[in-house]
Amino acid sequence: MSIKAEEISALIKQQLQGYKNELDVEETGIVTYVGDGIARAHGLENALAGELLDFGHGVYGMVQNLETNDVGIMVLGDDTGIREGDTVKRTGRIMEVPVGDGMIGRVVNAIGEPIDGKGEIKADGHAAVEHKAPGVMERQSVFQPLQTGIKAIDSLIPIGRGQRELIIGDRKTGKTSIAMDTIINQKGQNMICIYVAIGQKDSTVRTAVSTLEKYGAMDYTTVINAGPSEPASLLYLAPYAGATMGEYFMHKGKHVLIIYDDLSKQADAYREISLILRRPPGREAYPGDIFYTHSRLLERAAKLSDKLGGGSMTAMPIVQTQAGDVSAYIPTNVISITDGQIFLDADSFYSGVRPAVDAGTSVSRVGGDAQIKAMKKVAGTLRLDLASYHELESFAQFGSDLDAATQAKLNRGARTVEVLKQPLHSPLPVEKQVIILYTLDHGYLDKVAIDDIARYQQELFDFFDASHKDLLDTISKTGDLPDTDKLNAAMDEFGKSFQPSKKDDSQQSTATK
Repeated sequence: MSIKAEEISALIKQQLQGYKNELDVEETGIVTYVGDGIARAHGLENALAGELLDFGHGVYGMVQNLETNDVGIMVLGDDTGIREGDTVKRTGRIMEVPVGDGMIGRVVNAIGEPIDGKGEIKADGHAAVEHKAPGVMERQSVFQPLQTGIKAIDSLIPIGRGQRELIIGDRKTGKTSIAMDTIINQKGQNMICIYVAIGQKDSTVRTAVSTLEKYGAMDYTTVINAGPSEPASLLYLAPYAGATMGEYFMHKGKHVLIIYDDLSKQADAYREISLILRRPPGREAYPGDIFYTHSRLLERAAKLSDKLGGGSMTAMPIVQTQAGDVSAYIPTNVISITDGQIFLDADSFYSGVRPAVDAGTSVSRVGGDAQIKAMKKVAGTLRLDLASYHELESFAQFGSDLDAATQAKLNRGARTVEVLKQPLHSPLPVEKQVIILYTLDHGYLDKVAIDDIARYQQELFDFFDASHKDLLDTISKTGDLPDTDKLNAAMDEFGKSFQPSKKDDSQQSTATK
């Protein structure tokens, strides 16, 4: 039986149609060292800086060092399953995290995986953790206020949307509390919040999440947790992951507040990684690019131009000091990158002045641009009043014979300190801040005993809510003070109804001093 050429040709064509190219070319390397969250691999000649590598068994790494003979890799997770001689593959993808509306209200780890037990996250996509900050022409000046709800900050150290404001102070002086109150105050302010916990105890993070849930703040907040038991690589990556998640919303024209708590621990984690990777140590054993580590992160905070949608990302990094030493290496680095700092004083904190904001050291380089007109008017002399009070206070304790002008300054200063005190998790809307500062500025508190000021303030707010809601609405809607005659008449009306506490003469004179 003869086979025709046409049949052979048709058979070959049929075979070719069903052919699938199953040849898969992968660039691989051999692990030459593993330990302390770091691996080295020989090969991978075409690996990119920041590229994701696959060790198998669900363990990934990120390229850090590109050297002549091998590649230095940060292991993202548990490295106990990796052995010398194992194969590691390139993925061709730069390190990225999930982004989108599905992240809001969730608690995730440094690579965006959920750790809150609420199931899988439906992300809108993925974005690289390293991203170039917006250029000068892509930005505009910061002009919209970001209200923290804290009188001492909104009046003295105002923060604008798109600013970078550092919170700095010793351990246990209320840094995280200020961050939490600021997040709570964003309810109804069209703001998405991201809280990045770096090296914080898991119990502390759980408390923070439950506080946010209690006040309804988790509805617009994402929490990223890189705990102290996790590898240093995740503590280093967590802030960049947070910035990436925030940028997604910023480029959609939305407003974002991101808190890094705290960058001292990120610097320590990066130092650990760098020393194990054998990068040359510099001052205090930190690598030479420790400044760049923080600057390229914080520069991503911006107020975008109207052409790009006008979105903003406001960064509030936290840095811990030792015994109030703001001249240490990491604090000075971060101070020079940010647009101001809120310095918390340990002595004030332990003496009962909370929040313990040091008005003399704290500064906002945006200043009045991030304040409404009404706040500018009532807070204009506040810093000077506090400065002169603290200066006179040290002299006054050595002598009792003070002239009337000095006594008046001391009285005003003591009342200013009392007014700026605020209970935990009790942020105030800006219109109520303006009202109480107006009473201080115009002398309505001068004859009120210091022990009565907290009660005076609360009763004043209740009075305005009940009888003069229109004046509060005027401040919130226009941003300016209402008619002065109406405001003064309301203050006088309340002053007549306020009942001071009954004390004997000795207690009254002590309180006044």
